[in-house]
Amino acid sequence: MSDDLMTGTARIPGTLASRAAALDAQDQLAAHRAMFALDDGVVYLDGNSLGALPRHVPARMADVITREWGELRIRSWDESGWWTAPERIGDRIAPLVGAAPGRLVVGDSTSVNVFKALVGAVRLAGEDRDEIVVDATTFPTDGYIAASAARLTGKRLVAAAPGEVADAVGPRTAVALVNHVDYRTGRLHDLPGITAAVHAAGALAVWDLCHSAGALPVGLDAHGVDLAVGCTYKYLNGGPGAPAFLYVAERHQAGFDSPLPGWNSHADPFAMTPGYAAAEGAVRGRVGTPDILSMLALEASLDVWDGVPIEAVRAKSLALTDFFLECVEAYVPAGRVTSVTPEAHAERGSQVSLSCADAHAVMKELIARGVVGDLRRPDVLRFGFTPLYVSFADAERAARVLADVLSELAG
Repeated sequence: MSDDLMTGTARIPGTLASRAAALDAQDQLAAHRAMFALDDGVVYLDGNSLGALPRHVPARMADVITREWGELRIRSWDESGWWTAPERIGDRIAPLVGAAPGRLVVGDSTSVNVFKALVGAVRLAGEDRDEIVVDATTFPTDGYIAASAARLTGKRLVAAAPGEVADAVGPRTAVALVNHVDYRTGRLHDLPGITAAVHAAGALAVWDLCHSAGALPVGLDAHGVDLAVGCTYKYLNGGPGAPAFLYVAERHQAGFDSPLPGWNSHADPFAMTPGYAAAEGAVRGRVGTPDILSMLALEASLDVWDGVPIEAVRAKSLALTDFFLECVEAYVPAGRVTSVTPEAHAERGSQVSLSCADAHAVMKELIARGVVGDLRRPDVLRFGFTPLYVSFADAERAARVLADVLSELAG
């Protein structure tokens, strides 16, 4: 924390509110807030679970439903570009995660894509490697999928904390599956270093980007990541249940053998031949008919990213989370909360998680007072900071209301 926050005047609400106003006035991303449907008087800090709705999406979806589906009907697969949407939208997401065109395909859920990536990586690694290393702190579904993939491929599952993956991988390792940002704590893991360690062991690295895509630079190509998956309904604002994406590095595409070889990934899908022949490139990641309505909602949502460098988003994210932590320290009664999110910028995603007794009651009251975050049982309050629409005034107000709630509950 900065030295000025240790003075008495720094703990006066007006002082921090004035700082928030000054920071918002200097914010180069501030104009993007108007692009989203946000309620007046509500601080929305749950974009790490579900991003806010971009205002123009309903009009786009009305056109998709009434004209593309209602009038053109089957013709829209060609005339409206439905058939090529998975690759086209993948190419729009690619710059946000540091990938070149032709390496991402959009479709299916994160869980399905984790399964494709893991089994595909095991097949690329070869039969002589019989272990799958999985992030021991991972989001539960990733662990479930990894365990199932291990059973199906006859491999042994090895759990290791992200900081211990380098020691866990070895000559028997086929693939390591790691989360880029811990969903509970907001800790950012060392993607370049862990990937390099996995490669040094001769294995492949698969990364889950659900809590980093759209929040910070990832650098998939630059850091030599083999495969990656990510959802699009958090920081990418694609809408509830929006399709996920699958990244396959160019060097692996020719050998990528998907465990779900659907007709959409066939080299000639409309030939309807009994034998499967895989298409070239990212198309291999497709399975069945894409869910067009949610996919086109995602495509429209990505318009808010036009002209926005991910580096600017990261800079604001760090500034927001720094400021929120300062406000929490200044306002919240001592000992009532403890940050479990690292202070070091290199170890922080775009959320702040606070350990708090009675977290359920606290979050329920926060939401009732217009500060929307979420919690992870038993005692973690999560506050997601989405730089395209969260302001410094939001951060100050959230900390102030949190302090009020904690004081009243204690009383």
